[in-house]
Amino acid sequence: MNFQPQTAEFNSTLLQKYDCATPRYTSYPPATELTPEFNHSVFTEAIARGNQAHSPLSLYFHIPFCQSACYFCGCNVIVTQQKERAVDPYLNYISKNIENIASLIDLDRRVGQLHWGGGTPNYLNQDQVEILWTKINQHFRFESDAEISIEINPRYVDRNYILFLRDLGFNRISFGIQDFNPKVQETINRVQPEEMLFNVMEWMREAGFESVNVDLIYGLPYQNHYTFKETIQKTIQLNPDRIAVFNFAYVPWMKPVQKNLPENELPNAREKLAMLQMTIEELQEANYVFIGMDHFAKPDDELAIAQRQGKLHRNFQGYTTKPESELFGFGLTSISMLHDVYVQNHKRLKDFYRSIEAGELPIERGVYLDRADNILRRKVIMELMCHFRLDKRLIEAKYNINFDNYFYQEELALKALENDGLIEEFPDRIEVTPIGRLLIRNIAYTFDAYSRARQHPGFSKAI
Repeated sequence: MNFQPQTAEFNSTLLQKYDCATPRYTSYPPATELTPEFNHSVFTEAIARGNQAHSPLSLYFHIPFCQSACYFCGCNVIVTQQKERAVDPYLNYISKNIENIASLIDLDRRVGQLHWGGGTPNYLNQDQVEILWTKINQHFRFESDAEISIEINPRYVDRNYILFLRDLGFNRISFGIQDFNPKVQETINRVQPEEMLFNVMEWMREAGFESVNVDLIYGLPYQNHYTFKETIQKTIQLNPDRIAVFNFAYVPWMKPVQKNLPENELPNAREKLAMLQMTIEELQEANYVFIGMDHFAKPDDELAIAQRQGKLHRNFQGYTTKPESELFGFGLTSISMLHDVYVQNHKRLKDFYRSIEAGELPIERGVYLDRADNILRRKVIMELMCHFRLDKRLIEAKYNINFDNYFYQEELALKALENDGLIEEFPDRIEVTPIGRLLIRNIAYTFDAYSRARQHPGFSKAI
């Protein structure tokens, strides 16, 4: 069944009410709750619990380097032209990072997912890619059907490089488009001619990647729903397997590079909702399934199948089909997400190197979900974020609670959401409405004990 958003029903009062700062809920508690007071031994103890449970693995490798700055970027990157001076030491240290973590993990735990992100993973030349690839495979065993993916910047790649990645063993690949419009591209310092993007897609199809994903962003300067419709239509012509359409997070106080953008040319909340509505309609008309709050996939894609089966999950990498996996992050700033412990590596290169030289895990901060309430609220929030409905009876059975009694303090907020048309609440379930789906972060926020208590200023706006 197609999703039918109705943004026209949103009046100015509701726009103002819900255009507030909220987490993106790639985790609960949100990453803002990770603290430097975290005891590193708690992480190793959590790894041991995962060994006992034989939990499958998901691995993430962060390549932080970029040749130039994209002004919209919210990622942790290092912009440098000194490739050899930057990459060779980093590969040495991340190799030690692999050795140290792998020594704590039982070899019988198989890897079902591997992802290289950045930054720009194809900042590495082919020899450097092969060095890291070999190191990973020396220390981890992979499932025969493992998802092995990499992000690339299409401006710095050619046909041979794409074919090399596929021959090496990567079977999924993604690249950022953001917007086809030349004015928008120039403003965000990411000029990518249309011909280039279509050539890159052709090489990926020639290489035989099992899945190709592209990223778009709405809410950038000079965008409106008319110009962005052209981008959507050209993206449909590319025919990727998955499309991620992200809401631009304008947070210049956290990401100073965004100060290069003309703030007065950013589309307002109403225009952004119109862009999202148009995107949903156009992509569904092209037979893409609306997944979660910002992804689209073809009907036979694993994400679409997982959502239909109620098995979709969400972690620091976004939506995933592997809810049982524990995520281990390697490299600068990367996050590990175990069942009841989250940790993040150092954000500064010198701190990352210093920790590894000292024989320590390069952890900067972390959080231990030491209360049953954390696990319960995580389940509730992720069910809403992934499936847009919540079965109260299943929650009650799983956690031995009476849902309405346990969440009696949240009931007033739920009633307000229902009065505004975002949800429908029944004795046995909560259903998110089409308009509510556009504001799922606001709905999930109702059950977030951390963010409601702190009103953290670092989050981006929901609209």
